[in-house]
Amino acid sequence: MSEQDTHRLIEERRAKLARLRERGQAFPNDFRRDALAGELHARYGGLDGEALEADPVRVRVAGRLMSKRVMGKVTFAHLQDMSGRIQLFVQRTALGEEAYRDFKGWDVGDIVGAEGTLFRTRTGELSVRVETLRLLVKSLRPLPEKFHGLTDTEQRYRQRYVDLLVNEVSRERFRIRSETVRFIRRFLDARGFLEVETPMLQVLPSGAAARPFVTHHNALDMDLYLRIAPELYLKRLVVGGFERVYEINRNFRNEGLSTQHNPEFTMLEFYQAYADYRDLMDLTETMLRELAEAVTGGTAVTYQGREIDFGRPFARMSVAEAVLAHNPGLDADALRDRARLAAHAEALGAEVKPSWGAGKLLVEIFERTVEDRLQDPTFITAYPTEVSPLARRSDTDPEVTDRFELFIAGREIANGFSELNDPEDQAERFRRQAAERAAGDDEAMPYDADYVRALEYGLPPTAGEGIGIDRLVMLLTDAPSIRDVILFPHMRPER
Repeated sequence: MSEQDTHRLIEERRAKLARLRERGQAFPNDFRRDALAGELHARYGGLDGEALEADPVRVRVAGRLMSKRVMGKVTFAHLQDMSGRIQLFVQRTALGEEAYRDFKGWDVGDIVGAEGTLFRTRTGELSVRVETLRLLVKSLRPLPEKFHGLTDTEQRYRQRYVDLLVNEVSRERFRIRSETVRFIRRFLDARGFLEVETPMLQVLPSGAAARPFVTHHNALDMDLYLRIAPELYLKRLVVGGFERVYEINRNFRNEGLSTQHNPEFTMLEFYQAYADYRDLMDLTETMLRELAEAVTGGTAVTYQGREIDFGRPFARMSVAEAVLAHNPGLDADALRDRARLAAHAEALGAEVKPSWGAGKLLVEIFERTVEDRLQDPTFITAYPTEVSPLARRSDTDPEVTDRFELFIAGREIANGFSELNDPEDQAERFRRQAAERAAGDDEAMPYDADYVRALEYGLPPTAGEGIGIDRLVMLLTDAPSIRDVILFPHMRPER
């Protein structure tokens, strides 16, 4: 539909609204429905026409007109509410001459209330035989055309309200997103975890390697940061005696936009005392398997044409094993040789910095050669200590940590580890991070003296994990972009 046609239709609808105002009938709020379309189909969908005629079911439904076919004295229309659609069968003899004439002037997109009885049409469709009909809201803008829909991707994101009206796939994605969060809460609650809330505005940006958003508190005359992660606050709570805690909330990172990244995103973080990273891998595998079955009906989902089966055991391998498997030019000796790793990383296109040690280089090579190949659920373990400032060192090799990341469909879904609870080791790692920050690395963590003080009171042996809700929902709903699973993703302002 051209912009000129749209403008003409809007003006026609404004004229109709003006007439409604003159009659004192604009935007009433006294119609109360007693049934949803989906409920009616679920409850009465199995009854034939004779049963419905023998024992009439009176209903009051309300929703948006999504289609309308006027056939002289009879009109068929479809009403859509939050649960689905149901057909309205409207007769001039039932409504009366004046009411039927008014109804014929209503538009697709208008919000209406209808009262009548259920019956089946000749084609067998469950419908409402309308006895009274009211216009509740006059829609001024036409919906996208039926066969073309809202095809402009950017417009779908900007006008999500229209996308949800006309795109059943979008509505189902966000229903699954809601059910995913509910399931995770039930799963953790049943295992004794306590849901908590920690600060969104933080004095120090910490808990992850990322660039923060900065704001200013006028009353205190100090800069604050939108949190990049709640990790250190949650571990303070474990110190305080809440031995199993979790939070589902927003994190903010002042970084680029992509199909996998949005500056505002939703994370689950949870911490369990007297557990290690292996326990959390087992817990995560169980949770995701049960989640897939709960929200999709089975353990196998299709993502971008490829089947991902959560029912099979997840693969497990170390960073070093993964790099060696996909980089035939490297051997085990090379993994501790900074010069060889640097040369290999540069050959892959990395801009190697002098401050990078062998551990950082190893992860850089992993990200460039392995990450996108991990299609089936895979736990990658034993991350270098150099890139894991909050994770516990391995008892068998102090150069690596008891840490894992979970990859599915070539992207990171979760990050977890046995927590570093040695306050002196943590203080030293903070000092190294602070030095890197002073040298210009704006993703390095600042020194957090209060967190070190908390560790000095004693953090029990603990494991913690973060799971990206948005990316998880992408997998479960076959969404190609993170923007498809965020109701209102960040966009540049309209011009």
